[in-house]
Amino acid sequence: MRARMIAAHIALLIYTLIALFPVWVVVINSFKSRQAIFREPLALPDADSFSLIGYQTVAAQGDFLLYFQNSLIVTCLSLAGVLLFGAMAAFALSEYRFRGNALMGLYLALGIMIPIRLGTVSILQGMVAAGLNNTLAALILVYIAQGLPLAVFILAEFVSGISDDLKSAGRMDGLSEYAIFFRLVLPLIRPALATVAVFTMIPIWNDLWFPLILAPSEGTKTITLGTQVFLGQFVTNWNAVLAALTLAIVPVLVLYLIFSRQLIRGITSGAVK
Repeated sequence: MRARMIAAHIALLIYTLIALFPVWVVVINSFKSRQAIFREPLALPDADSFSLIGYQTVAAQGDFLLYFQNSLIVTCLSLAGVLLFGAMAAFALSEYRFRGNALMGLYLALGIMIPIRLGTVSILQGMVAAGLNNTLAALILVYIAQGLPLAVFILAEFVSGISDDLKSAGRMDGLSEYAIFFRLVLPLIRPALATVAVFTMIPIWNDLWFPLILAPSEGTKTITLGTQVFLGQFVTNWNAVLAALTLAIVPVLVLYLIFSRQLIRGITSGAVK
């Protein structure tokens, strides 16, 4: 058992190092001049190549504080919706047996295999009809719908593993179903919630498609969409692009560190059974 846990931690560490290498390249090149970026992309900035022109351009062009605020609002509220509704749906599917239970689980599983972007036109028409185009609410609703299938699929396995005796004892003590869910079930599936949060927040934060389609106005731009102002058809300001991407990485790393401990427990839980 201990050997399996050690192997899982080593594999996770190797994966993390591989995943962080592109991030490292982006960060170090954001502090270089344009010539140094193309001359020595893997070298650290020195006295000759060091430059803050990218960050100065980001500060002077565009309202990036607003873009960050929009991205944080959309990501945090979407995560909250995915985790809450996903956990509640997983609890219902695992705890209660009713006609259509299996079909409902299959229907939610299909959401993992069928990309939500296939319905972009219908989603846009629906948002326009509801008066939600060019609003952050449109993005939040879409991202909740996008993340629910995977959340239910993962959380249902964890919820089904909770002892029935614990829930029966709660009912005997007079707890309502909501109290059982919030006081008994949720604390026991925190590792699973953290795992779902990490795998859900990164696609939301980095998404360009739906912000471009549903909320392209200046007041609702996310950080990923706002970075596109530095990408031109013929000329690209790589200093500003790398600087903006470096700044955009910081909130993701903070959220990852918050969830990292529970994430490791969630990933390794199956290896130590």
